[in-house]
Amino acid sequence: MTTKNPEPIFSEQTDFFSITARKKPVFFFDYDGTLTPIVSKPELARLSDEMKKLLQQLSQKFTVAIVTGRDLEDIKKLVGLDHLIYSGSHGFQISGPEGLTMEHEKGIALLPQLDKIEDNLRDIQKKYPGTQVDRKRYAVGLHYRNAKEEDIENILSDFDEVLKRHPAFKKGTGKKIVEAKPNIDWHKGKAVLWILEKLGLKENTSVIPIYIGDDDTDEDAFEALEENGDGIGIMVSHNGNPTHASYSLQNVEEVKQLLKKIMTLY
Repeated sequence: MTTKNPEPIFSEQTDFFSITARKKPVFFFDYDGTLTPIVSKPELARLSDEMKKLLQQLSQKFTVAIVTGRDLEDIKKLVGLDHLIYSGSHGFQISGPEGLTMEHEKGIALLPQLDKIEDNLRDIQKKYPGTQVDRKRYAVGLHYRNAKEEDIENILSDFDEVLKRHPAFKKGTGKKIVEAKPNIDWHKGKAVLWILEKLGLKENTSVIPIYIGDDDTDEDAFEALEENGDGIGIMVSHNGNPTHASYSLQNVEEVKQLLKKIMTLY
């Protein structure tokens, strides 16, 4: 059920740890804002040594996947750990151990149009100082975190005008970013369920999928696990808006605390 008040994991009333003690977790993480703090430019979001070590330790006991809007190769380089599953471009590309791989066929056909959208957004970038185009294989984003406050309304309007000319794409939103994404029924939630199915875990009642994320695009994953019947969504830095996440963490530091706590239970 969508809620405005997901339960803080580190509260006296929480039942989270009793649930995860009964079933073995399968972990899915967003990257920006979840494993690393949000920063002024996406290329500056680096995994801390402590977080990288925690992920490495976690992957020795559990299945761990990173599910992000970043490009697949980009996120692999940023995390730099073997034996993890990586899902890039909001699930349009997936790669993992033992030959696990997927690239969405319908997305491939739209790449020439995406190149044109990128050119249009670079014109917007030239027009408004502080904006930054972020091209990914299956999406192109326009960051406006560093733009002038008085320009933001026009930036978003210009973005919408570009998207109107390309009906095969839809608008995605995030923290100070808008994205053009293929208008295909595929997203982070579908990618999570695909991974679970390929690993033979979708119907496995001895495990519990846990997705941790902080952004609008992560709601697709929260909702997918909710509808699948046995999964947990955890919202990082909950802003008070309705969410399909059942639990919340305040920030990246609490994500670290959670991982340390989980590893003491197994």
